[in-house]
Amino acid sequence: MNSPKKLSSENELLVLCQACTPLRIVSFSPEPIGDYCSGTNHVLPTYGYARSFSGLTVGDFMRSMTVQELSVEGRRQLGPIGVTLARLEGLDAHAAAVDARLTRLASGAQA
Repeated sequence: MNSPKKLSSENELLVLCQACTPLRIVSFSPEPIGDYCSGTNHVLPTYGYARSFSGLTVGDFMRSMTVQELSVEGRRQLGPIGVTLARLEGLDAHAAAVDARLTRLASGAQA
């Protein structure tokens, strides 16, 4: 049995941990502060799921939205890749949608 490693700093623990949540550096972070006040929450994954999932945070209860915008140059560069991937997946309508925009771009239209 290995003896516990003596740490010169509590922050060294961060390097040693690969799947722990929440990790509290206890000198100034007692458990109740994490449970009730600082946002790290008290809801943690069980049954070994901490290897793949983190504890719940406020962000888990908020809605998010992604937004995408391509420049003309971005459309010119990514368009052919999108067409190829769509065709490989058998999504002909997706490929046609990108093709149509590339055709318009080639004819001088911006939209």
